[in-house]
Formats: sequence, C-alpha cells, structure tokens
Amino acid sequence: MKEWIKDILFAVVIALIVIQFIKPTIVKQSSMEPNFYENDYLFVSKQSYRLFGEPARGDVVVVHSDLVQENGEEKMLIKRIIGLPGETIDIVDGQVYIDDQLLEENYTKEGFTTGEVKRLVVPAGQVFCMGDNRRVSVDSRDDSVGCIKVEDIIGKVVLRVYPFGEFGLIENPYEE
Repeated sequence: MKEWIKDILFAVVIALIVIQFIKPTIVKQSSMEPNFYENDYLFVSKQSYRLFGEPARGDVVVVHSDLVQENGEEKMLIKRIIGLPGETIDIVDGQVYIDDQLLEENYTKEGFTTGEVKRLVVPAGQVFCMGDNRRVSVDSRDDSVGCIKVEDIIGKVVLRVYPFGEFGLIENPYEE
C-alpha cells in the first residue's frame, strides 16, 4: 500500500510539472504552412519567456487573440515573431524590412508577403508576428490582431510530436 501511495504522489508531481511548463497544442489552421500543417501536434513551452529570456525574431509562438471561433471560444493563433519592441516594420513590394534592412525569409510558403505596412514601430512590450503562409494568415498586419503583447504569448513552440516522421525540436531560422 505504501508503494502505491508513493507512485501516485510521484505521478501527481510529474503531472503538475508538465501542466505548469508544457501545453500540448494541435494546429487547426494553414497559416503556418509549409512549416506546420493542420493536425500537427506540438508542445508549447509556457515558461520559455518567464525563465529563459526574451522573445526572439524567428520564434514560433502560440498567442491569445481577440478573435473568436465559431463556437464562441477565444481563438489561439500560432505565428512567427518577426518584429521586436522598438523596431520599425515596413512591408513593400512583397518584402519585409526591419529598421530599413531586408529580412531574409526562406521559410515562407511563397517567398513574398502580401499587404503593405508603412513605418510601423513595434510598441514596448509587444512583438509583430506573421504566419509563414502570408496569403492566408491573419496576423499583426491585420487590425483585428495587430502587434501582440508579450504577456499574451501562451508559449514558444519547442517540439513537434506528430506526425512522427517530423518529430523533433523546432529550430529558429535566425539562430545559429
């Protein structure tokens, strides 16, 4: 009986740690193709920015939004951080510029960005995020989303679990 209690307590402690640090997430949209597809199963680190530093350009994050799903629930978004606080974003002729420097984005679906943004300065405590499939992504370019408050970031996507053939850590294209 004593062994069972130890096993149960151990399982509860492990479950609490997992709940505190990891959020399993299933992709339900096509805005991050070609890097993430619908029904990809991901692990999101909920403590990444509380314990391990600030958001970085290229991080893939899950965020709260003011958008509402058909069932009335809040729509969470998966996006890539493009602009950091204080940076100036321009989107001109399908190209993204950060502080007047062209941003190399070989991870996007079609190699160009739709829409235009003129001299948007990312406010303190916020980030500018976009999906990798720019034609269909509702993201910081859209007034309904805008820049994302860092406090509204649920966490950083760190691991793809499914499909099993794609299992692995999620790399940031701007980190070496």
